Amino acid sequence: MHNMELRRYISPLLKWWWLLAISFVLAAASSYYVVSQQPPIYRASATLLIGRAFEDPNPTGSELNLSQELARTYADIASRQPVRDQTMATLGLDQLPEYIARPIPSSQLLEIVVTDISPQRAQVVANELANQLILRSPTAPDPEEQDRLAFINQQLSILQVKIGETEADITEKEDALEDAFSAREIADLEGEIAGLQSKLTTLQANYAGLLSSSGQGAINTLSLIEPATLPERPSGPNMLRSVAVASVIGLALAAGTAYLLEFLDDTVRTPKDLLPLGNVEVLPGIPNLQTSKNTRPLITRQEPRSPAANSFRALRTAILSADEEVTPKVLLVSSTAPRDGKSMLAANLSIVMAQGGHSVLLLDADLRRPVQHKLFEIDRSPGLYETLTGAEKPKFKVQEAIRSVGELPLSILTSGLHSDEAPGMLSSGLMKQLLTTVSAQFDYVVIDSPPFLAASDSFVLSAEADGVILVVRNGTTRRKELKQVVDQLRAVDANLIGIVLNRLNKANSGYYRYYDYYQRPENLSKTIGGNEQDPEQSIQNPPSLADSVTDLARAVAREFKQLVNGRAT
Repeated sequence: MHNMELRRYISPLLKWWWLLAISFVLAAASSYYVVSQQPPIYRASATLLIGRAFEDPNPTGSELNLSQELARTYADIASRQPVRDQTMATLGLDQLPEYIARPIPSSQLLEIVVTDISPQRAQVVANELANQLILRSPTAPDPEEQDRLAFINQQLSILQVKIGETEADITEKEDALEDAFSAREIADLEGEIAGLQSKLTTLQANYAGLLSSSGQGAINTLSLIEPATLPERPSGPNMLRSVAVASVIGLALAAGTAYLLEFLDDTVRTPKDLLPLGNVEVLPGIPNLQTSKNTRPLITRQEPRSPAANSFRALRTAILSADEEVTPKVLLVSSTAPRDGKSMLAANLSIVMAQGGHSVLLLDADLRRPVQHKLFEIDRSPGLYETLTGAEKPKFKVQEAIRSVGELPLSILTSGLHSDEAPGMLSSGLMKQLLTTVSAQFDYVVIDSPPFLAASDSFVLSAEADGVILVVRNGTTRRKELKQVVDQLRAVDANLIGIVLNRLNKANSGYYRYYDYYQRPENLSKTIGGNEQDPEQSIQNPPSLADSVTDLARAVAREFKQLVNGRAT
């Protein structure tokens, strides 16, 4: 069950394998060509640090979080137009190469990556973008503030010296205090120490105020910790990855197209497609006889030992054993539309029935597009048209129009030369009288009827026949049209013996392979008593074992029906 479901899903891919192969090759070849025409691409990157937390031995969590937020802000600023314009103006470029500014996750780092076909240009652009960001940060003050910051830094240096001197004086006074003995000396030293400590506090406060104004220790600062270097190797394009991705995409699109085509396909391909028709017999299928340049439409006469000829014998057996109580004598073969192969099937079916020792009349009633005279290479006239219009009683004229074919008990009544009004004669009383006459003279009458959707009088003619064989062309006949024909046949009480799937491929025709073995002449001869008879002789001249062959074929046909019905359900 799982294998059947899997086969169902992959069958569209197997059917459209050539589409998948062409899409894969075209995608791979086109991507290879496009990528090979592209110049090598180089990548250069510059890294900046936000804040002084990296230099602080004890940074706080708030400082780290704020630095990460500032990194995202500076990354957005780097992509703004003012930064781009100033970078182009500084470097004398009309256009900047592609670049991206991105914060490195969970860090205070900002990376600027430039991609260009020129490694030198990628390097200088990355460094200049980093420089432009630094110039827009508090790290780079305005020119007017340069003197003020220089003064602040000078004062910081002076205060730092004074603080050191004051601390040294305090230490010296404290040492002297320990050696003092008189009360007056102790009191003087304590007063001096208190004055020095007050001075130290004032100096430290002044130093802290000037330090905050200088920006040292600030969080919102930028510094370049890794300038961009000259890239030595190209970073792209990646030929293998590009071709692989394009090939996979082409293959996926082709697979999707294959499933879409199968979904939109309304044609009959398998017996399962006939389930909506209700209780309709599926007869043995016929393989495609037009797979080679040397097409042989009369395969049963030209290559009687071929597997294709065996399929017609299997069809003959299934038709004759369709109703064991009443064997249909007048068989009407037709299709829903032209070019489904109904004329070819009617001709080969008549031949294999004649090869079985039965007298058969092949009647070409397709007055619009007759082909039987071409298949058997005989004159078109006299034929059916002359028979219906030549006399008041057709039985007086029909013998002149019927012609024998070869050594087989097979006769043909061609369409004849007719006018545009001739097709309407198929539903006349003369046609019914003609069928009564010829059915009394032959064991079987096979009528090659016009397609049902092309000639409405074919439905009237089907009601006069003992059985109707509907030919369906694999992959061409639409289910909606087929259902319409079947419903109309039921409306006129026609006896629909079954449906034949024509032009099957061995790849999707399991039941054709089934008959391919059981209907081979060598296997038949072995099955019937084990005598190695000449297959050609047994076909052309029915042997004495014909009854045994018929019984065996009927048994195989019954097994085949059960097999097909089981698959269809």
